[in-house]
Amino acid sequence: MSLVDDLGEPVPLHGCPNRVVSLVPSITEAVAVSVPGVLAGATDYCTHPAGLAVARVGGSKYPKLDAVRAVGADLVLANAEENRREDVAALRADGIPVWVTEAAAGVPAALASMRRMLAAVFGLEGDREPSWLVDAMDEWSDPVPAVTATAVVPVWRRPWVVLGRDTFAGDVLRRLGIANAYAGHAERYPRPPLSELRGLLDAGRADLVALPDEPYRFTAEDGPDAFPGARYALLDGRLLTWCGPSLAGARRVLGDQLADA
Repeated sequence: MSLVDDLGEPVPLHGCPNRVVSLVPSITEAVAVSVPGVLAGATDYCTHPAGLAVARVGGSKYPKLDAVRAVGADLVLANAEENRREDVAALRADGIPVWVTEAAAGVPAALASMRRMLAAVFGLEGDREPSWLVDAMDEWSDPVPAVTATAVVPVWRRPWVVLGRDTFAGDVLRRLGIANAYAGHAERYPRPPLSELRGLLDAGRADLVALPDEPYRFTAEDGPDAFPGARYALLDGRLLTWCGPSLAGARRVLGDQLADA
């Protein structure tokens, strides 16, 4: 099959792949749930579905390419933001087809990307489309509500990294009525000093700190301490940042977590 991925690169497959390596946790979950048995390898950070028994090939940013090759993959799945171009290029140079998904700036685009990949690569379209995908697309198609809070959204500490412009997680929050204080920043993941973050809260330009438990694991004891007196919400990072089966039902759970702030 002559296919083209989200970045316009050819993906030369010889029929439907049956030994797939995923270098993206959210894609791993989506493929494992939608096409059981096809995954042969995944990263060390691919934690869902629980009990996934496949070869582990290192991290997303720094996969062990020899381990990927050893799996005998007939397709590797990657993402333009999470994986390095040089690793994708090296695998392609070895003759391994790689499908790269885009770094989607919002929920509709991310779901459309997933839908296209599952249809093109695995033939999951029409009546075969995964139920979780149908449910997620319906759930997140609701009108965007009015803004109820403006949040600073750290995703890392030491140094502090926050959500900036055009991020999937930022759009998830927007669709829950939460504006991102850094949505207009030039960078997707700015690194402001803590004093700047506190200043936004002190000046009333933000009135919430949203703290997901991944990629950095913020907890009640690690995160709120940096913003004394500020209103904060502890969020399920997988529901906030993964485009996959977790999106079906995520709206209610995240809404409840924000309501607890």
